Amino acid sequence: MFVYPTTYDVIVIGAGHAGIEAAMASARLGCTTLILTQNLDSVGQMSCNPAIGGQAKGQIVREIDALGGVMGLNTDATSIQFRMLNSTKGPSVRSPRAQCDKKAYQFRAKAMLERQEHLDLKQGNAVRILVEDNGACGVETNLGLRFNGRAIVITTGTFMRGLLHVGLQNQAGGRMGDGFSTLSDSLKELGFEVGRFKTGTPCRLHGRTIDFAACEQQDGDNPPLPFSYLPEVLIREKHDIFSLNHWMDGVFHVEQLPCWVTHTNSRVHDIIRTNLDKSPLYAGKIEGVGPRYCPSIEDKVVRFAEKTAHQIFLEPEGRHTEEYYVNGVSTSLPMDTQYAFIRSIPGLENAEIMRPGYAVEYDYCPPTQLNHSLETQRVANLYFAGQINGTSGYEEAGAQGLVAGANAALKILGKPPLHLSRSDAYIGVLIDDLVTKGTSEPYRMFTSRAEHRLILRQDNADLRVTPLAQACGLVSAARWEKVQRKIADLEQLRTFACDTRFGETRIAQWILRPENSVEHLPAEIRAGFSADRWAAIEIELKYAGYISRQNDAIERLRASEEKHIPPQLDFSTLSGLRAETRQKLTQIRPETLGQASRISGITPADIALLSVLIQRSILPGSSQQAETPQVAQETDHVDP
Repeated sequence: MFVYPTTYDVIVIGAGHAGIEAAMASARLGCTTLILTQNLDSVGQMSCNPAIGGQAKGQIVREIDALGGVMGLNTDATSIQFRMLNSTKGPSVRSPRAQCDKKAYQFRAKAMLERQEHLDLKQGNAVRILVEDNGACGVETNLGLRFNGRAIVITTGTFMRGLLHVGLQNQAGGRMGDGFSTLSDSLKELGFEVGRFKTGTPCRLHGRTIDFAACEQQDGDNPPLPFSYLPEVLIREKHDIFSLNHWMDGVFHVEQLPCWVTHTNSRVHDIIRTNLDKSPLYAGKIEGVGPRYCPSIEDKVVRFAEKTAHQIFLEPEGRHTEEYYVNGVSTSLPMDTQYAFIRSIPGLENAEIMRPGYAVEYDYCPPTQLNHSLETQRVANLYFAGQINGTSGYEEAGAQGLVAGANAALKILGKPPLHLSRSDAYIGVLIDDLVTKGTSEPYRMFTSRAEHRLILRQDNADLRVTPLAQACGLVSAARWEKVQRKIADLEQLRTFACDTRFGETRIAQWILRPENSVEHLPAEIRAGFSADRWAAIEIELKYAGYISRQNDAIERLRASEEKHIPPQLDFSTLSGLRAETRQKLTQIRPETLGQASRISGITPADIALLSVLIQRSILPGSSQQAETPQVAQETDHVDP
């Protein structure tokens, strides 16, 4: 075995969206970092939809950017269409989405990694995690090469024992045209629980064979709203061929391309129903559980049999290709069936399939085996991020990668971990859901999962999380300075709006009228502050009551989140707790009373008793076998 001479602070396995954010975060913190991937030509590849953002996902990307991550900037630099979803609805559900140039995104991501200080890229297929003294210490590849590291972050996506399905045919691989990984065998040997999930992707069509005249055109927003809070860094320079879009003279320049909309019909559905016996999903060939909220076209036809049509989006994959992604028809049916139903869709009667749709099964590790830092409970200095934790989506993966990579580096540096609570960020909701509740299907973020979503808006991510990132050294001085300037601007605008009259009333009172908007204010009044500052103040004023109630709820919960549970506490010895409670606490090992209260099946009475028992267990000279306090418990039999 050849041992690579450098011992890295952090080794990241995988170079997808989670791996990129993990490696960049670690390197930004000054740790020597290695990113190890099977194929350096597929760094940052958009394996499915060539788009970033969407409902709740857009909020996550803005949070990634506000934490110093790269997904937002890379999206802004390579996008071909920008849209704000739910723009006519309330601010809590407005979500940015961008269609990207697939190859440009990938190439620019690789270039960013190559240019980042403290970061090395190597090609290799990791097959074993090396552990000493119950701590991860290195990685071994299938060619017998060993890399030593003080912390390991695993971001393997769909590659662990990946199996591809097209009809009743299958082949090993984590993505069509790529290989697979046996790393989950090593994780099983280390004692980790491993499960099986499934996802899929639609076919791709040749644009010259699509009749766009039969489809509805869908254009992007004009002007476009960039994802990054620092879009001004995207200035086109001769030496940077990767920034296709750019920011100059205070304007974000994007040459946008249209998407197109069509629909399935009863003929399409009949073809699919007739061929369900050829579907690996319905023929019992697929073991893994698929995503409920991103179903295949087979699932849509079966589960929503009453629907006569489903919307289909035709999305260009880039500026320099004729390939189109067919959003809405993820499938694993055989090629002849795919041809038959695709050519029954209006506008696609003569469409040529360039790549077939397929399903992929892969191994994942139930995320209840992790702490909130995304470090595993079983092996120290070992972190999981992305689809290995049972999630679905580039955005969820990138968020976990950033947190895992940052926390791996912070631990090596002897600093406290980066922790995002449910009231701080969608990323906090995502991680808390995973480590507290686990997931029985590929997890996807929705605005409905966030109980404080009016506070966790896409427009204020920098105000919410950049201070937390700055405290641990994750963000640049320029980014922190810009946030401080925004805070000062908003404070000044609040004073201006409350003190300045517009007609017979003050501006703040005028804005509160339902029929009014800051856009109706004269230009000379708005001239002193930018549009985004006025928009933020309008939200503050019009939703002040709701925001106040959410802040009150957050304060009430804060006390339980600050009550930490000793990590060495043996829950099985706590007399008085129900057997089910002890079992669940032992399995998940919550870090705070607040987290314990969110475990399925844990009751308020359990939490009240646990609080007392914890207090007794940490007192000097106390015993966990102390007399059980008198706290009312639910029982199976209650006297009348």
